[in-house]
Amino acid sequence: MDPVFLVALIAAVLVVAVIIVLMVRRKAPSSPDAPMTVETDRSLADRLEKTRRALGGRLKDLLSRGPADEDFWSGLEEALIAADVGVVASTRVVDRVRAAAPDDVEEARKALHDELLATLSGKDRDLHLTGSPAVMVVVGVNGVGKTTSIAKLAARLESNGSTALLGAADTFRAAADAQLRTWADRVGVEIVGGQPGADPASVAFDSFQAARSRSRDVLIVDTAGRLHSKHNLMQELGKIVRVLEREAGSVDEVLLVLDATTGQNGMAQIKQFTDVVGVTGIVLTKLDGTAKGGIAVAIEQDYGVPVKFIGVGEGVEDLIPFDPTEFVDALLADA
Repeated sequence: MDPVFLVALIAAVLVVAVIIVLMVRRKAPSSPDAPMTVETDRSLADRLEKTRRALGGRLKDLLSRGPADEDFWSGLEEALIAADVGVVASTRVVDRVRAAAPDDVEEARKALHDELLATLSGKDRDLHLTGSPAVMVVVGVNGVGKTTSIAKLAARLESNGSTALLGAADTFRAAADAQLRTWADRVGVEIVGGQPGADPASVAFDSFQAARSRSRDVLIVDTAGRLHSKHNLMQELGKIVRVLEREAGSVDEVLLVLDATTGQNGMAQIKQFTDVVGVTGIVLTKLDGTAKGGIAVAIEQDYGVPVKFIGVGEGVEDLIPFDPTEFVDALLADA
């Protein structure tokens, strides 16, 4: 074979191979520069596996005996409390299931399903983003997944056709700005920050002005994680909200991020943050990593604040709207 022809053939093959590789990389969803999607095929029951197995296993054992005696009702209440449904909510649910006088196992299970669902029904779980730009402030203590939840919310908004801008008003933690910027790059949104130690309210102000001048639909403001028991820090958080209210006319949403793995220990945060900044909804994170997923029921029973989103994984697609029917179905899937 002619050496010149052979060289030309090899060169052509290499060019085609390079083109194919470039096309595959451009289409690959795992590319670090590619927008991250918010679609998933995993069911909620799969994501709540730990709670589902812990609660479902106990309920299955109880229901196999049938609702016949005091031990059954005591065991049912204990199973719900162990899943962090809460003492008040668990007692209420069991009393109502018992009052329904189920004749058999299937009736008992259905009555339990209906009562858990009733506890979660009637809440407004929509995001009400009517401002121009709309303003969302995200609050919570350290370590609950606040920064990642903000990025996931931004990705969800972008996927639904809204443009978002992030305000990095956590100026106390050295790595907070860098962490939020990393996530902003991953989900493809802009961010406005400030110097370390800057007044968080001034950063919130600058962020709002930037969102308005750039015609963004939604401003999401990150705030420093703080202990709910620290009065001065909580008052500073209140200042951020007041500044944004002054500039925007109102703050559309104040979302409190709670770590589901802390269970009842996190419940006191709801009242404290609501008193200071008027929490409009809960983002409940790390539900996939705990057997205490019933905390969602306790939150709404005890405080009446709607759970709007739940975190069920580390991926950007793993922050999903809270659906009571799907949630209760998932909790009882193994029962």
